[in-house]
Amino acid sequence: MNTERIALSRPSITALELSCMADAAANGWGEHCYDYIEQFQRTFQQALNVPYAITASSCTGALHMGLAALEIGAGDEVILADSNWIATVAPVVHLGAQPVFVDILADTWCIDPDGVETAITPRTRAIIATHLYGSVCALARLQQIADRHGLVLIEDAAEAIGSEYQGQAVGTFGRFGCFSFHGSKTICTGEGGMLVTRDADFYDKVLTLSNHGRRKGQQRQFWPEVIGFKYKMSNLQAALGCAQTQRMAELVERKRQILAAYRLLLQESDGVKMNVEHPGTRIGAWMPTLVFSPQTGMTARRMVDEFQSRSIDGRVFFHPLSSLPSFGLQAGQPVAADIARRAVNLPSFHDMTDAQIERVTQTVKAALHAGC
Repeated sequence: MNTERIALSRPSITALELSCMADAAANGWGEHCYDYIEQFQRTFQQALNVPYAITASSCTGALHMGLAALEIGAGDEVILADSNWIATVAPVVHLGAQPVFVDILADTWCIDPDGVETAITPRTRAIIATHLYGSVCALARLQQIADRHGLVLIEDAAEAIGSEYQGQAVGTFGRFGCFSFHGSKTICTGEGGMLVTRDADFYDKVLTLSNHGRRKGQQRQFWPEVIGFKYKMSNLQAALGCAQTQRMAELVERKRQILAAYRLLLQESDGVKMNVEHPGTRIGAWMPTLVFSPQTGMTARRMVDEFQSRSIDGRVFFHPLSSLPSFGLQAGQPVAADIARRAVNLPSFHDMTDAQIERVTQTVKAALHAGC
């Protein structure tokens, strides 16, 4: 039996990335220290067809700056899905606002618009729509709800490079969207993020916050007008991002191919369901995910243990945020808690071979058969 470890994820690095990074390391200093940052922002804007983009040290940092620019703070409530990584809710808490967790839809694993409607109070300021694992939120419905109640819609597209809604890139619908370039993501800068928006005034406000509160064009040296953040990306990271963005179409398509291969081999029988792609949407397929039907008796923990025994890296689904110690160890919203118990993420790195995909699927089938 082949025992070579199958990684969950890792970036695809070619000669193009190495060339850009070598140039940044050799020449990207002094007056050229922002060259690749500015180029990365322009390239990303063009790729998503959005007028404004600001690099950040992480998607979390981008979200933090965006929420701060909206002046969200103590006394405010922000609605978000219970199924999320902690990075989505942390900036809300850091700003002193109250997160309000609602359930997810069973098919996309994204925030349930009906739950959003029910959760709105006079203190609600914003809705964060997380495109979980590259799935696509019900954006039209969420925007209608936001408009009707005078709320701000924010998109957490950390995991959704390449995902689209009605032919438009996700992350570009709300007041702002944010993306992640963590080493596990489809586009990688090691660590890093990007905030995008169509609002010029909002862009100027975030840009000032992103540079310690120093306004662009300010002639007075070392003169911050407000207390801002140090969430900037380095020129070296941006050089890697420039190269990766040039390859965006290729990288996203490979993710979609891997998901399609898993779907074909597993045939989405009564025992498992995978990432859904509704009409009018295109998923970036960042993380192929299996949800086991209750009748199989298979749990996320058992499946991950089985993967580990066969030198395969798998991941459990995100725990409901409300079930974490910081939020009182609650039971979690019903759908979020139920799916977390019986869903796993599958390996999907760019250079994954057909044989490795086959090995993962055979492990799943064997585990399901043994549990019958």
